[in-house]
Amino acid sequence: QKNGVSNGTLYKKTFIEHFEQAPMYVAVFTFVGFAVGTIFGYLRDFMRAWGLEKRNIATEREQQKDFVPLYQDFENFYTRNLYLRIRDNWNRPICSVPGPQFDLMERVTDDYNWTFRFTGRTIKNVINMGSYNYLGFAETDVNALKTVTIELEKYGTGVCSTRQEMGTLDKHVELEKLVAKFLGVEDAMVFGMGFATNSMNIPALVGKGCLILSDELNHTSLVLGARLSGATIRIFKHNNMQSLEKLLRDAIIYGQPRTHRAWKKIIILVEGIYSMEGSIVRLPEIVSLKNKYKAYLYLDEAHSIGAVGATGRGVVEYFGMSPDDVDVLMGTFTKSFGAAGGYIAGRKDLVDFLRTHSHSAVYATSMCPAVAEQIIRAMKCLMGLDGTTQGLQRVRQLEKNTRYFRRKLHEMGFIIYGNDDSPVVPLLLYMPGKIGAFARRMLEKNIGVVVVGFPATPITESRARFCVSAAHTREMLDTVLNALDELGDFLHLKYSRYSKSSHPELYEESRLELED
Repeated sequence: QKNGVSNGTLYKKTFIEHFEQAPMYVAVFTFVGFAVGTIFGYLRDFMRAWGLEKRNIATEREQQKDFVPLYQDFENFYTRNLYLRIRDNWNRPICSVPGPQFDLMERVTDDYNWTFRFTGRTIKNVINMGSYNYLGFAETDVNALKTVTIELEKYGTGVCSTRQEMGTLDKHVELEKLVAKFLGVEDAMVFGMGFATNSMNIPALVGKGCLILSDELNHTSLVLGARLSGATIRIFKHNNMQSLEKLLRDAIIYGQPRTHRAWKKIIILVEGIYSMEGSIVRLPEIVSLKNKYKAYLYLDEAHSIGAVGATGRGVVEYFGMSPDDVDVLMGTFTKSFGAAGGYIAGRKDLVDFLRTHSHSAVYATSMCPAVAEQIIRAMKCLMGLDGTTQGLQRVRQLEKNTRYFRRKLHEMGFIIYGNDDSPVVPLLLYMPGKIGAFARRMLEKNIGVVVVGFPATPITESRARFCVSAAHTREMLDTVLNALDELGDFLHLKYSRYSKSSHPELYEESRLELED
């Protein structure tokens, strides 16, 4: 339920993560819920086939009746009979900056979520617990965005060329130098899309005859990049060092299948913070293993850069390690920096290689200059180059908010996953019927949440995922916590058998205070 590590040789701080298992009855009722939904789904399909119920789904034309189906049958079945029941909880359009609060366009359905229509009304000041705005840089303050406005007027909105042609501007060069300085590495390269930073660059680094060892919970962009590379892929259990070491040992001993030649490269793919589990990578142990077996390490810091570490420099700083311990440092600007795009950083020869071989550099349009300026503004704020300590205040406020929010949820009796320092907080709902009920009732209380279910999670582990921000005030968090406490009782969501006293000691926060 609770993993704690305090290894003097590898870890400089206690490493605590929570993965409490629900009582057996919860798993049983979860499967029963899916079974009941499936039975009624087949019954409704039967009624639609005989004209007893209106068929809202698109049907194949007569001319296509002998074609191979475009979608698998179960995918269609799941979508129309299970997903459609709770579809109203996703893809809700907002009409304001995704700050600590946002405005939501109200929509209703007249046909049980098959279609939606907008009422023209706006739901104002919804507390935003779903956006990855970890440091609060997604903002519309005129003074804060002054430099971004200047660059927008100077360069316009688009570059209309790739980096290798006419798309490298002085802003890109400035940003890359700043990223390298921020991370403490020799060089960096930036890309216009975070997802493509993984999916288009991994194939440039590895290929046929190489071996990729990938965490089972890695993001889709890492999975896609690995598949496109043509390398052999083997999966190790999430954050499980025994599983990883066994794969490394077998790779060294047995080599490639059939020929048994040595692998050209062995590269380990991991994330800093896992966005569905809220867990933090066991970086010291992985670095130790990769050095022992002479492998390479590719670290995706999409959710961790800016969000953890004393000055927001990610999991490398969080564990007190050197950037040189990681061969390929990857991260995105879409979360903590309130912008778009991503970067790859490390040794100069690595970055120079990617400048000529990366598919993104050759084919993709360059990053918008105004977006580059937004990243520069946020990064300078974090580094204190703007002459203030505001960036450091944001990092410490995020740490304070994260610990407060997680501690309160534990005390209430909810099962939450992940590391105590992770601003990604998954709250387990389990049963399919509670996914929709939870999100709808939270919205009624003017709180916007993200709910996730199968197939994005294991079938028995549906959850709500909260993203804590430095921009959240204590009043906002208390409002959310009070709503969760009430809703947890109403929907019977407090499954934890290890909750603390309802009258805990006061949390010591003085060490997190910082004056400007």
